[in-house]
Amino acid sequence: GRVERLGRFGVTDRASPGQDPKTQVQSKDVVVCSDTGVSARIFLPKLNGPDQKLPLVVHYHGGGFWNGSPCKRTYHNFLVNLASEANAVTISVDYRLAPENPLPIAYDDLSAALQWIAAHSNNQGPEPLLNEYADFGRVFLTGESAGANISHHVAVRAGVTRLAGLKIIGMLMVHPFFVGKDRDEMYKFLSSTSSGCSDDPKLNPAVDPDLSKMGCAKVLVCVAEKDSLKDRGVTYSETLKKSGWGGGVELIESKGEDHCFHLFNAESEQAAQLMKKFVDFVAGE
Repeated sequence: GRVERLGRFGVTDRASPGQDPKTQVQSKDVVVCSDTGVSARIFLPKLNGPDQKLPLVVHYHGGGFWNGSPCKRTYHNFLVNLASEANAVTISVDYRLAPENPLPIAYDDLSAALQWIAAHSNNQGPEPLLNEYADFGRVFLTGESAGANISHHVAVRAGVTRLAGLKIIGMLMVHPFFVGKDRDEMYKFLSSTSSGCSDDPKLNPAVDPDLSKMGCAKVLVCVAEKDSLKDRGVTYSETLKKSGWGGGVELIESKGEDHCFHLFNAESEQAAQLMKKFVDFVAGE
């Protein structure tokens, strides 16, 4: 069979890389792995002088594991603003999507991408922007929805393998997707190995024996009042506190808002408040 994404899930609403006229953020696309075709879009904020080393934010887009790309205008605009407001080099990985690439392929793509990023820590990696401007002692992982789920597991894997070359300070978990008490039929369909239930560590961090080894020092969990995933985000926050991991956890709630509102209503006051939280989190390491 084949998969064709139509309408707003298709490939028409894409933003080209280049310089954003408002923020002066520059973006470019790079190949992460020629064998798999995985790529990434890098965002460099306006520089105030030479020899700057800026925090590095690694972003994993949402979309239910089957949709989305950092090239889509919604994500591109958000990442431009994040790079500008946080004054951080930002890279978003365009991982392979399910179901044509069944899970856990996306997890493997993004762990491999983090290793590719870490290979720049000696200033001799394949991408000059990372070599020149990224501070690998100040790395932050972030994602929304499915991207937050992936971000969590990349951080755990980095802690288990003791990934060398970078230091993950924190993780921004925005409206994270985890399983509830019922089987998630979508996830089961997209995965070649999962039961879709709470016995899968990718869907329920509480059953992950490696959770206490998660490779970052602090986590900000963001939930939205009207989001059907809100309770799962709250449970995730509580799970971290009980896990023996030992890092700091903060939970914030956006009142009156729904899932990923900050992407689709980016000009709202609540979106601005959430962006400020992101910026403070990156600046306050």
